Amino acid sequence: MLNSGGTHKPFGPLRGARPKPVAVSHEKLVTTGVLPETGLPLLVRPAVEGVNLRAWAAGNRPLLEAALAERGAILFRGFKVETAEHFEQFVRSVSDELLEYGERSSPRTSLGGRVYTSTDHPAEQPIFLHNEQSYTLNWPMKICFYCAQPARQGGRTPIADSRAVYRRLDPALVSKFERKGVLYVRNYGDGLGLPWREVFGTGERAEVEERCRRASIECAWKAGDRLQTRQVRPAVRRHPRTDEPVWFNHATFFHVSSLEAAAREAILAVVGEQDVPFNTFYGDGSPIEPPVLDELREAYRQESSSFAWREHDILLLDNMLTAHGREPFVGPRKIAVAMADPFASAAAAQPARHDAAHDNSPRP
Repeated sequence: MLNSGGTHKPFGPLRGARPKPVAVSHEKLVTTGVLPETGLPLLVRPAVEGVNLRAWAAGNRPLLEAALAERGAILFRGFKVETAEHFEQFVRSVSDELLEYGERSSPRTSLGGRVYTSTDHPAEQPIFLHNEQSYTLNWPMKICFYCAQPARQGGRTPIADSRAVYRRLDPALVSKFERKGVLYVRNYGDGLGLPWREVFGTGERAEVEERCRRASIECAWKAGDRLQTRQVRPAVRRHPRTDEPVWFNHATFFHVSSLEAAAREAILAVVGEQDVPFNTFYGDGSPIEPPVLDELREAYRQESSSFAWREHDILLLDNMLTAHGREPFVGPRKIAVAMADPFASAAAAQPARHDAAHDNSPRP
């Protein structure tokens, strides 16, 4: 195992020659450690010049999988991964399948293949910690970030161990969420957030309704070509490999109170709280109490750590074990993302204690 002692634009055309491998044994190609400022993630560096990271990772995938299950996050630094194409090749070397970005909740730009900008949210807005697509029934087990250009100021990607967040929370609070689950309410077509045609990738209402039915999502059409969806999902899942319970949901991330004050006030000046782009409730439709939301935010804050991006850094996360976010930033920042290895919740990853499916939950 590998143990330790301003605005978003596409990055340009995919290009670049493949790095040449060097004739050195696998044991001597890389070194491992931790960053001085944080114990997370595991740090992997080349031990010699010219290491082909893609080839090395493909040849050592079992070691990387074990390290990822233990640590939840691995940072590859100092390798010659100079284009989005090189990045995609690396992700394919450590995964079985790259994913398209479906059931979208944030704007992204495709960079070719299945690589995207990390998000196109405004630079001045922070992005709260979350596990990618935890509100769906099928989520990526891996999410991988690539730094083509670090911001001049800020722009770190804070991460947090989802197992540690779970352990930090009051057991009574966790038990309540395990019993009730989380209700996600989304509104599309009010000029706020993403339009439903972009999220679902179709302009056909019947196709949207069928996709929602297959994904256990309740949908309702509103006046003015607007759409509301509602889905109940567990707050806690068990990791399919480690069998550990993890805090795996968007309850805090999607709650209207998690928006920056100025953004929240601007949205509520246009629509009522029942029509905001995202909001969350307990699975039975009852509101999540402000003190509970404060405790959730504090748990993430206590467990989060971050590092300054360097050009060509690659951050590989186990998406269930590690949450991620984004700090505000100044200056151009180019971070690419790829998601891999889809996992279907019905197949294995069940709630830690209770199945929180409430098809007939009351309206908030």
